[in-house]
Amino acid sequence: MNQAASLLLLPVSTIYGAVTRARLAAYGRGLFSVSKLPVPVISVGNITTGGTGKTPLVEWVCRTIAAVAEEESRARKRVCVLTRGYGRSNPEAQVVVSDGNEVRASVLESGDEPLLLATNLQGIAAVVSNRDRVAAGEWAVKNLRSEVFVLDDGFQHLRLFRDLDIVAIDATNPWGGGALLPSGRLRESPLGLSRADCVVITRSDQVADICSIKSIVQGIAGSVPVLSSRMVTSGFRKVDGETVDAAAVRSQPIGAFCGVGNPTSFFNHLRREGFKLEFTRTFPDHHRYTQSELDDLTRTAKASGAQSLLTTAKDATKLQAFSLGITCSAVEIQISIDEADLLVNLIRKVISSQPPGR
Repeated sequence: MNQAASLLLLPVSTIYGAVTRARLAAYGRGLFSVSKLPVPVISVGNITTGGTGKTPLVEWVCRTIAAVAEEESRARKRVCVLTRGYGRSNPEAQVVVSDGNEVRASVLESGDEPLLLATNLQGIAAVVSNRDRVAAGEWAVKNLRSEVFVLDDGFQHLRLFRDLDIVAIDATNPWGGGALLPSGRLRESPLGLSRADCVVITRSDQVADICSIKSIVQGIAGSVPVLSSRMVTSGFRKVDGETVDAAAVRSQPIGAFCGVGNPTSFFNHLRREGFKLEFTRTFPDHHRYTQSELDDLTRTAKASGAQSLLTTAKDATKLQAFSLGITCSAVEIQISIDEADLLVNLIRKVISSQPPGR
């Protein structure tokens, strides 16, 4: 968004801020009811829109819950991700994206991020898309016998009680341009971090001074853990799911494209990995691709000398039905958290029915 447009939207941001503060105050005073599910709820959210690295963090939390449960009881814990499912064809419907073992929905039915989570977490967590996370949780307890919930994008979803609030802050744009929606990207004031039980600063390796950001966050959040993290490449696979040899991908010039909240971060990640990018192309977050767009990408790639295309795993969920005239692979990314044991211990206390100490 250019500066002129941002200035024009400032009055709207002022109204949005007033409404947001009133809503938070109403919940704080008990004027709005809060529903509590009969099992622990761990929320992963943010204070800005799009592109904070929240989805890899949700996956990490689910895997950690499973690992801790098996370590302590030698039994699998039935984990369920509750998500709104942005970009799906019927946002009012509940969709069981995965029952914990099998993916049961298409990307149009579920949304791109829920399908990616369902695919990556097969055998670890169920995934349910529903705007009403309270109703979805009650359904999952009854029908999936869920024992722990991970609330995706839940920091502002105050209607549902959570036992642990984890907030992701993108180091490359921690304060959303310094303005509330729609002028900036802040969903609420940074002071909202005082509600967090743990803050994970993502993409800490992409900024020169992570210590200053961490100090500001710690000053707002208080004595809770403030952890740094980075995204690491875990592998490559073709759009059809076939695993790709990493050395083969790295050895050739490529073109890169994506429709995510922070495309610059994705392209910078590839450059740091040593890829030679002949061209880059961005699309809106949650973009639904067309055959003509992919044909144009193929033409651009061949004209630029790129021998293949790279995109995100999230984008790849929407490309299986299309024909590409050039090899296209998805970059599989995981989050690596410094001092991860601090967050593991918070999760351990929650799933052991102990308060997180906040």
